[in-house]
Amino acid sequence: MLRLSVLSGTRLMKLPRLAMFALLALWGMAAHAAVWQPGHGLKQQPVWPGTPPGAQALPGPESATPVTTELVAGKPWQSIRNVSRPTYTVYPPKGKNTGAAVVVFPGGGFEILAIDLEGSEVCDWLTARGITCVLLKYRVPGIPYDWHCDCRAHNFAIPVPALQDAQRTIRLVRQHATAWHIDPHRIGVLGFSAGGYLVAQASTNYDLPIYKPVDATDTLSARPDFAVAVYPGHLATPDGFNRNVPVTRYTPPTFIVMAEDDHVDGVDQAQAYYNALKEADVPVEMHLYAHGGHAFGLRPTRLPITHWPALVETWLVTEGVLSP
Repeated sequence: MLRLSVLSGTRLMKLPRLAMFALLALWGMAAHAAVWQPGHGLKQQPVWPGTPPGAQALPGPESATPVTTELVAGKPWQSIRNVSRPTYTVYPPKGKNTGAAVVVFPGGGFEILAIDLEGSEVCDWLTARGITCVLLKYRVPGIPYDWHCDCRAHNFAIPVPALQDAQRTIRLVRQHATAWHIDPHRIGVLGFSAGGYLVAQASTNYDLPIYKPVDATDTLSARPDFAVAVYPGHLATPDGFNRNVPVTRYTPPTFIVMAEDDHVDGVDQAQAYYNALKEADVPVEMHLYAHGGHAFGLRPTRLPITHWPALVETWLVTEGVLSP
């Protein structure tokens, strides 16, 4: 893996001409790497006022690229790599504001973020239903994935950087509840795949002190009021259930959806989380479909699983988050 280092002008001139041109080209690529922008006149806001806690070096600069080799519903999707400065983007509701808000965690195996397929497209759906959507661009790559070895040495570990970003963002939403016309008691989380694992982490480790408080925002609760986990991973272990997800009766009501032919995470992930929630007497609703695979997002297809967002809307009414 290539790494760029700063060279003095004298040392640079001593490089062979071709090597110097190659190095300058790499610098140019790093400096002009495409960076994702939310569009719609929206603006990303920093999650942290300064350097994020536990900041570590990444394999390269942040970049956004279209993925055309793994189409979803016949269309490409956008991948973000090397996020060192996490941001959140607020998508205001369209039409009547319900007062509810959802923080969205895109998936990507803690390697990348599927920022449109499992992010901005989700916000388009939620805002059309009068729900404020807060899209979190959390730090990747990070544990359980280790980019140094391109491996998952601790596949069931707490995703500390991502959870730090999630906790802080939920607190920020509560802090701005009045200004954003949000009910501070109707703030939920929704995530896909690795983001689904982050949903489980945020739902159970919301009071875990994994970073030193930065300001008054960090005195607020990071507990979500409801949660939606879509094809979540990292939950079912060879021994049963991931002990780093301490489900209790205080875990928020949860909705789970997955396909039985998901060969990436496996349907046992959803089943394990459902069983843990049920055992703790947490209100939980799960929908398993015969077909759908993994990473289907919200894009419409001929498969029945494509209608899962409508089930979430009904569930939100059942749980009192939305009015009938």
